[in-house]
Amino acid sequence: MATHIHQHVDEPIDVLLVDDNPGDVRLTREAFETARTTVETELHAVSTGDEALAALSQSDEYSAVPPPDLVLLDLNLPGHGGCDVLERIRNDRRLRRLPVLILTSSADEDDVSRCYTATANAYLTKPVDPGEFVSIVEAIDRFWFEQARLPPTDR
Repeated sequence: MATHIHQHVDEPIDVLLVDDNPGDVRLTREAFETARTTVETELHAVSTGDEALAALSQSDEYSAVPPPDLVLLDLNLPGHGGCDVLERIRNDRRLRRLPVLILTSSADEDDVSRCYTATANAYLTKPVDPGEFVSIVEAIDRFWFEQARLPPTDR
């Protein structure tokens, strides 16, 4: 039997979703609600790179948002784009260990290369079929929440 190895077994995994497409946010939220997952997750969504940076630093109206255990980051965002947000995360000593998964509609090789150069933990292309969002969430759960050990967060 698989055991949950997150450092706070009784606490949900906090996921920060950064995506400006309301439809994709809804699909991702629904996928987390309906997927067969091994742990409880709390999904917090923001729609711009600037909001993501504010949420990650817990500034302004994001002071009550818990620090995420994992970030799902779209590339095409208003303001700071996803790759810029990733680079800022990696340049912040408090955030640099945070797992960041790119979840985007772009399958462009240059985007893939740029994100891995900026040390994304994974690059996932959004499915065309809305039903496949559940498969992606279940795969994230199996690997990141069940198999991998997440770095500790400052709680």
